[in-house]
Amino acid sequence: MNLKLLGITCLVFGLTSCGKLFKKQEDKPALARVGDAYLYQEDIATLVTANMSKEDSAAFVSNYINTWASKQLLMNKSKINLPENKLAEFDRLVSDYKTDLYTRAYLEALVQKALDTTITEEQLSAFYQEQKENFKLNERVVQLRFVVLPPQFLNMEEVKTKLKSFKPEDKQFLDSIAVQFKKIHLNDSIWISTSRLTTEIPVLNTVRPDDYLKKSQFFELQDSLGVYLGKVNNVLKVNDIAPLPYVEPNIKQIILNRRRLELMRKLETELIDEAVKTKDFEIYAK
Repeated sequence: MNLKLLGITCLVFGLTSCGKLFKKQEDKPALARVGDAYLYQEDIATLVTANMSKEDSAAFVSNYINTWASKQLLMNKSKINLPENKLAEFDRLVSDYKTDLYTRAYLEALVQKALDTTITEEQLSAFYQEQKENFKLNERVVQLRFVVLPPQFLNMEEVKTKLKSFKPEDKQFLDSIAVQFKKIHLNDSIWISTSRLTTEIPVLNTVRPDDYLKKSQFFELQDSLGVYLGKVNNVLKVNDIAPLPYVEPNIKQIILNRRRLELMRKLETELIDEAVKTKDFEIYAK
């Protein structure tokens, strides 16, 4: 905290001199004290950023000190007024939480370093085949290509023809004039959920999607924003088994999570075994 900010802080608290604000403990300048607890400059130094104005900095410091003081005072009152068994329970919970934070952070660091994140196509396929029944769709998914044209697009009939036949030269043509489209999606091997598709083609929300999203169907829809042309390749319905490419990201995450848990268990076991060998860990018989 710079000297200007400290001067402002003194004024905020109505102090006649900064000597009344600072206390010394272990040669560290303190901003406030409640009982035996001190709030030091270094505790809030990183919280006051350079882009704050003088007024904002002073207000922030003032609010922070008051909040800190309130918590300290409440803590002191709680230690006096809460039952001993409650205080003991809270102390145990705090100790457990601290232990969990340290151990989780350390284990995560070890796992991050040792975890094998490579997942082969064979592993993906094997997992998918074993767990197929767990990958049933909860909404319709489609494979399609579509374009969105401005309402007054001049070569609309040609675009329709190219989108329907979709030979290599047709795709090349559509790509070449893509800058004239409002949207274009020509990768019809990708499975897209209906909910995502309706965000890309919002006019589908105003009609019955079942009438337009059928296998091998070409559709043309229009609203005030544009003309939507699409050719559906394939459709899978609710409760059909999801195709592997559609659930591949989920499978990868499941495999990695399982590996992470297995590695954690392995590391914990090795840690205990090593401690037993070095006699850092002993269990005494009753």
